[in-house]
Amino acid sequence: MTWPWITLLALGAWHGLNPGMGWLFAVSRGLQERRGRAVAGALLPIALGHGLAIALALAVVAIGRASVPLSALRWVTAAVLIAAGASRLVRHRHPRWVGMRVSFRDLTVWSFLMANAHGAGLMLAPLFVVDGARPSCHVDAGVALTGALDYVVATAAHTAAMLATTATVALIVYYKLGLALLRRTWFNLDGLWALALIAAGLFALVAG
Repeated sequence: MTWPWITLLALGAWHGLNPGMGWLFAVSRGLQERRGRAVAGALLPIALGHGLAIALALAVVAIGRASVPLSALRWVTAAVLIAAGASRLVRHRHPRWVGMRVSFRDLTVWSFLMANAHGAGLMLAPLFVVDGARPSCHVDAGVALTGALDYVVATAAHTAAMLATTATVALIVYYKLGLALLRRTWFNLDGLWALALIAAGLFALVAG
């Protein structure tokens, strides 16, 4: 396993740790319905929506790689990431959706929108715009089918890591901590998330 794959999995875990990506919602549903199955039931649509957001972002990157010089694409990616990170440093927003009762489809759409709003897919873009860093199982990265497979596998691997982390955190909070304790010991990840976006942008610049 090369470092790009390790980074993909690590970013999946990092996304799963962010309460804005869904585990706080899953815990809230479990507490509302007073059963752990409600927590577990929220995890699949949350992961599905997140995966769709990642797939969309990587599809845009793939189109960019096919139509824009790689050096220009790196600069655009870096600028967007750094701007997104700086914006989140200035504006701190906490989730306001805790307590909602939604269907599988609604929760999938919500997760998709939240992942896009947080720039989750964008955070992975540098791995695909830095020459030689794109996760690949084959040497010939110019073959279209191989490239498509790489994006699909990358999306699935990242989403699996995100789901595993989200499920672990949600179940620990639900069964061991509870939201009352969480409110008293809340650690705001918005700042770290913003710094991660900026770091990803800088990586796109310096690793090219």
